[in-house]
Amino acid sequence: MDRKVIEEKLAKLPSLPGVYIMKGATGEVLYIGKAKDLKARVRSYFRETGDGRYTVRFLASKVEDIDYIVTTNEKEALLLEDTLLKSHKPRYNIRLKDSKTYVSIKITLNEKFPRILVTRQRKKDGSRYFGPYISAREVRETIKFIRHIFPLCVCSLSEFRNRSRPCLDYQLGLCPAPAVGMITEEAYGELVDNAIMFLEGKNRELLRKLRERMTEASKALEFEKAARLRDRISAIEAMLEKQKVVAAKYVDQDVFAFVREKDAIALQGLYIRDGRLTSGNDYYFHDAGLPEEEIFSSFIAEYYRGERFVPDEVIVPVALEDKEVLEDWLSEKKGKRVSVTLPERGDKVRLLEMAEANAREALRKRAEAASVKAGLLEELKTRLHLRATPRRIEAYDISNIGGKQAVGAMVTFTDGAPDKNSYRLFRIKGIEGPDDYAMMYQVLSRRFKAQTGDESTALPLPDMALIDGGKGQMNIALAVLKELGVKDVEVRALAKDKAEAFAGKRGVKSKGERVFIPNVKDPILLREGSKPDLLVRRIRDEVHRFAISYHRKLRSKEVASLIEQVPGIGGKRKKALFERFGDLESMINADMPELMSVPGISEELAAEIKKLKPESNP
Repeated sequence: MDRKVIEEKLAKLPSLPGVYIMKGATGEVLYIGKAKDLKARVRSYFRETGDGRYTVRFLASKVEDIDYIVTTNEKEALLLEDTLLKSHKPRYNIRLKDSKTYVSIKITLNEKFPRILVTRQRKKDGSRYFGPYISAREVRETIKFIRHIFPLCVCSLSEFRNRSRPCLDYQLGLCPAPAVGMITEEAYGELVDNAIMFLEGKNRELLRKLRERMTEASKALEFEKAARLRDRISAIEAMLEKQKVVAAKYVDQDVFAFVREKDAIALQGLYIRDGRLTSGNDYYFHDAGLPEEEIFSSFIAEYYRGERFVPDEVIVPVALEDKEVLEDWLSEKKGKRVSVTLPERGDKVRLLEMAEANAREALRKRAEAASVKAGLLEELKTRLHLRATPRRIEAYDISNIGGKQAVGAMVTFTDGAPDKNSYRLFRIKGIEGPDDYAMMYQVLSRRFKAQTGDESTALPLPDMALIDGGKGQMNIALAVLKELGVKDVEVRALAKDKAEAFAGKRGVKSKGERVFIPNVKDPILLREGSKPDLLVRRIRDEVHRFAISYHRKLRSKEVASLIEQVPGIGGKRKKALFERFGDLESMINADMPELMSVPGISEELAAEIKKLKPESNP
């Protein structure tokens, strides 16, 4: 966009609150922001510095159009920005990692006896979510601690429905066995409420509540109950003793600081509950050169969206133009006054310094890890005789039983790590029988036709395509790429040795795995303990898992449809059967009286169900 066009666009902006939308050459949304004064805010991005460059340099080369929507006030702009961000997912906006990367703690409040689980997906299903958290290990340790003081169920719904006697967790004191009626719904609900208070960081309030209950139980001569409550209080107090006291008052605070280096931003959060430092998280973003106050305003709005706990005070390192709007919004979410503070001296400044030191250390560790990954990819390049460093690797696999319910899967690894947004699944069409070559041809053709314009998946070409199979599958891949005119994609195939063993060029026999290379007679034998070889195996295992899980999903749908072949079983009876037994195999293995205990299932229908013979799953 040249300067004349920029000035024309800026001149049309009103001096009103609203949301602005910056677009690229093809109309894609690059950045969305909110402002109290649209004209002043957007013009600030295009001010020239002393050397003639724009203050936010990426705008000069990327932005081709600027749209805007006027709102009646700043709070409306904040809410509208949220809606537009979810819809467009702009490239340059601050975006927290999604649930596929981070883990959350889930309490299934939509169930009669809620369970506590680890999840990477957040759904609007009536459950309560806590997080997201970076460390899955720490989350599991937290759940383990919670279940020792507030034993909650963790089994699957199918296990819960079909349990007839208490499980091992009951014997270990980790579950009160609600599935077999060993605890009332009211008593279990109290455990759930206490666990939620703990996860919200309301430990002082929780301890007060538990002490009151202990006193009541003691007065009622319920000494075993009082002893259990005493042990829970002791466990929580012991945990609190390990946490560093950073504030004299019982206050909940979130402290945020950040460090910018090159094109990266590391933002650190420290979380203080009841005056104690309980945890911290670091977040990484691409640095598009936006002003510091813009970064933090966007981050705060993004961070507290959804059901995340809102503290009494949010401490930030920069002055925010929309401070009052954020305070009103957060106060409304919390139900009491929340302040957004830029401290000038005292303990709060020291908290910011602590957060900044952690952000700097997190950025150093990330750079160190990136260097290690880069070295690993260079080793892989040498190991597999590749022309280019394989920063983007796609792997393919086929899964079927005798050609039935055949599927293909593609996984993507970017810089040595899974890129799950680029995973793809393929339902095989029009191929009869177990023809793996034809199936692989179809999958690869559909994937790479996107590069010729026949399909649009918006996926860049990989540096390397890893095929699960031997020379035959590798040659199929080479043929597809040649037919479609796709260049610069190197192909390798990974296969396990057959039972009779494979002899390498040194005469060493191997029953392990080998990688085939085009136009090379002898394959590479993978070694145990080799880091690049372990990465190859990890990628192969991931695509195999992905393909198998999709195949099993289709098979389970096919198996479920078998029950409908029994005359007299419709949707209502089918639902009742699956709610009672969980799967078809359990139905078939059930006794006749057990089947007939399901409403609507007569002796004749039960006999017909017993005759069903589903094929085995892979």
